[in-house]
Amino acid sequence: MALLYKPWIFAGVNCISQGKATFPSHMLKEKLPRYIMALLYVVAGSLHFLRSAMYIGIMPSYLPYPLTLVYISGLAEIIFGLLLLNRKTKKIAAWGIMVLLVAVFPANIQMLLNYSRDQHQLLWIAVLRLPLQVILIWWAWHYAKK
Repeated sequence: MALLYKPWIFAGVNCISQGKATFPSHMLKEKLPRYIMALLYVVAGSLHFLRSAMYIGIMPSYLPYPLTLVYISGLAEIIFGLLLLNRKTKKIAAWGIMVLLVAVFPANIQMLLNYSRDQHQLLWIAVLRLPLQVILIWWAWHYAKK
């Protein structure tokens, strides 16, 4: 009767022969938030390539090779996001994310300065990005310490 109960590891869903599906508590508490975080970084990193002009616009002028730095940071976000998916590499990915978030903080400050100077309609986003960085570092720390 082992065929009546099959755990589908990839989806994290236990499928029972009556067609009911339940999410194990470890999936909801641990894996799902990590998968969401991974998706966030893969999407954000991809945007560095798809909308590079926007990222160049918030690069501090004292940094050389802005397009190269935008691409490097985008690639790093994608790589760290993918590394978060594997429990064996999630710790190194989390440390990498924390370092990256600190490294790009000057660009977030530059965005705030630019948007404030230009009275940009999305100034509120630039204001929220600064404390959001702290929250994202805390979230990554959650996986770095395990």
